[in-house]
Amino acid sequence: MDTKKLRVNGKRLKSTLEEMAKIGATSGGGVQRLTLSDEDQKARDLFLNWLRELDLEIVVDEMGNIFGKRKGKNNRLSPVLSGSHIDSQPRGGRFDGILGVMGALEALRTIHENSIETQRPLMIVDWTNEEGTRFSPAMLGSGVWAGKLDRDWAYDRTDIHGKKFGEELIRIGYRGERKAKRWAVQAYYELHIEQGPILEKEGKNIGIPKGIVGIYWYDIYIEGKANQVGPTPMEGRNDALCTAAEMILKVNELPAKMGGNMVATVGKIQNYPNSRNIIPDRVDFTLDIRSWDDNLAIRGWKDLQKDFGRIAKRRGCPVRIEKTWSLKPTAFDEKLVKRVGKTSQELGYSIRPMLSGAGHDAAYLSQVAPTAMIFVPSIGGRSHVEVENTRREDCEAGANVLLHCLLQSAFEV
Repeated sequence: MDTKKLRVNGKRLKSTLEEMAKIGATSGGGVQRLTLSDEDQKARDLFLNWLRELDLEIVVDEMGNIFGKRKGKNNRLSPVLSGSHIDSQPRGGRFDGILGVMGALEALRTIHENSIETQRPLMIVDWTNEEGTRFSPAMLGSGVWAGKLDRDWAYDRTDIHGKKFGEELIRIGYRGERKAKRWAVQAYYELHIEQGPILEKEGKNIGIPKGIVGIYWYDIYIEGKANQVGPTPMEGRNDALCTAAEMILKVNELPAKMGGNMVATVGKIQNYPNSRNIIPDRVDFTLDIRSWDDNLAIRGWKDLQKDFGRIAKRRGCPVRIEKTWSLKPTAFDEKLVKRVGKTSQELGYSIRPMLSGAGHDAAYLSQVAPTAMIFVPSIGGRSHVEVENTRREDCEAGANVLLHCLLQSAFEV
C-alpha cells in the first residue's frame, strides 16, 4: 500500500491515553505514578497486555526497561526504536512521558493493522525512572542501558523512606533477566509534549528540537545549631533555615546576574527538626542549573559556590555540596532532525525549531544512536502539574509525524 497516505487513529490514541491516565489518577485531573510504585506496576501490566495484542517479542531487562519488537524482513538489521516513560511526577500530568509511549504504540498498531512489512525491525520502549523523583537521578533506566550509569549503583539508590531501587524493582516483579546493555540502533525517535509555552503561543503544530540543554543537579546540606526560640537572642544564632533562604535567593538571581540563557531552580527543601519553636539545625535543598551554553552553566555554578561560602561563613553554618548528576548539552542527529521537520510539513503541519529545556531519555540514546525528538504543544505551557494538558488533535499530529519517521527509517537498508 501507499504508506504516504497512512494516518494513526486519533480516537484510539485518545482512548489509550485516557485508559492509562486512570492508573494513579489524582483528584485534580493529573496522575501520580512514581517509579516502581504499585501504580507504576499496574501501568506496566496494562502496557504489556497491549504489546501482546500486537504479537510483539517482549523483553524486560534487569533495569525494568520494557521492549516490544516487531520483526522486519531482515531481522539482522539494527532496529528502529521509539518510546519514552510511564512514570510520572508527584501529582503530575497525564501526557508527560506517557504520550511518547502511547504514540509509539499507536504507530505500531497502525502498521500492524495495515500489514506493513518493514525492512528493519521496529521496537517500542518504556524506560524506567525517567523522572528521577522517587529515585535520583533521572533517566536511570536509559542511563544504565546506554552504559553511562552503573547498574549496581542504580540498584542502591534510595527513596525518602530508605527503600532501594533494586529491591523495589524485584517487589513489583519487573527486574528482568536480560542484561541492561546497549545494542546497535538504526534510529531513535521520542514523541513528547513541549512542557513550555512556545508552540501554543506561536500557533505551531510541531516543535523540532535540535537538542537538550545541559543539566546540573546538586544537593546542598547546611548545618546549624538548634535551640529554643524564646530564650535564644537573635544575635549569634546559627539558623540553618535562614542560611538556606539567603542561598536560595542567590540561586534565583543567578541567571540575570550571568546575563545568558540559563535557568536555576531550588525545587525541594527539607528542614530539621521542622518544629515551630526550635531554631532549625539542618536544611537540605536541591539545586538545578540548566543552559545550552555549558560554559555559562559552569561559570554560574562557580559564582554560586562563592556566594554560598560567604553566606555560610557569616552565619556560622557550614555547608556541604554534592554533585548528584549532570548531563552535557545534547545535540540531536542533523539528518533525523531534518527528517522530522520535512515529514511534519509534508503532512501539513507547521513547525518551529527549538531547544528542549527538559531532560529526556533521548539524551542518553543520542550517545548510542542517531536520535531526534518530536514536540507537540502544551496548553498554557504547563507541565509536571495536574492541569497539564495537550489537545487531542496535537497528540494525533505528533503521532502521525512519529509514524512516518519510523517508517522512513525502518525501510532504510
